[in-house]
Amino acid sequence: MEIAIIAHDGKKVDMVQFLNKNAAVLLQENIKLISTGTTGSKAENAGFKVKKMLSGPLGGDAQIAGRVAEGKTKMVFFFKDPLSSHAHEADINMLLRVCDVHNIPIATNEATAQLLLNAIALQS
Repeated sequence: MEIAIIAHDGKKVDMVQFLNKNAAVLLQENIKLISTGTTGSKAENAGFKVKKMLSGPLGGDAQIAGRVAEGKTKMVFFFKDPLSSHAHEADINMLLRVCDVHNIPIATNEATAQLLLNAIALQS
C-alpha cells in the first residue's frame, strides 16, 4: 500500500515523531512511503525509505495528487499548519479535492492519521 506523507514546515517535526511512533506499521514490507521533497528528506534522516517527489511549492503536491488520481496512492498523511499561510494553497486544495473525488483517505492531523494507521494494523 502506497502512503503519501506531506508536512508543512511547522509540522515536519511532528510528522517525523509520528513516523517514529508508528515505525512498526510503516516499516512493513507491504507499505511504500512517498513524500514531497523536504518532508521525505526528514523521514529518510529518521531511517525511513521514501520515494521523494518535488518540494510542495515546486509541484510535489500536484505529483502526489496525480498518483492519487492514477490509483497508486491509497492514503495521504498531510500534516497541515493551520496557523500559517502558504503560497501554494491552490495546490493543497487541489490535493484535498482529488482525494475526495477518488475516495482516498487524507489525514490532515496526527489524530486522524493515527486512526488510519490503526486500521491498517488491524488488517495485518
